Amino acid sequence: MKNWLWKILGFLSLGMAYIGVVTPGIPYSIFIVFAAYCFAKSSPKMHAWIYGHPKFGPFLRNWTEKRIFPQKMKYLMIATMLSTLIFTWFISGGNVKAVAWSGSFMFLVAVWAWRYPPTEEEYNRRKEAGERIAWIK
Repeated sequence: MKNWLWKILGFLSLGMAYIGVVTPGIPYSIFIVFAAYCFAKSSPKMHAWIYGHPKFGPFLRNWTEKRIFPQKMKYLMIATMLSTLIFTWFISGGNVKAVAWSGSFMFLVAVWAWRYPPTEEEYNRRKEAGERIAWIK
């Protein structure tokens, strides 16, 4: 029973990742990472498939092996956060507290993400120089 729950969550997350690839404003990265996690717990076949996927595989391998967060994804993340804040402002009727709280959490997430290397070259440079790879040594 538990195996089926993980598999269902994996497929739902994979579907959201596909939607995120073609729909502006919806991220695919978090959904694909969660799908890989769910498939690791439920289906070795799907786990291997998702890591071999032409679109999702390179991102997943870079993230799990080297903690690489691509620069393009960082800019898309910031654009999505800003558009969400603008949307929150208009939907909430100019509620400053809602925008401030949302914005502060989004800022913390952006700072967290921006610390990761954007390319394999930067990862290698940091590793050779003995610098931190984002938050870890």
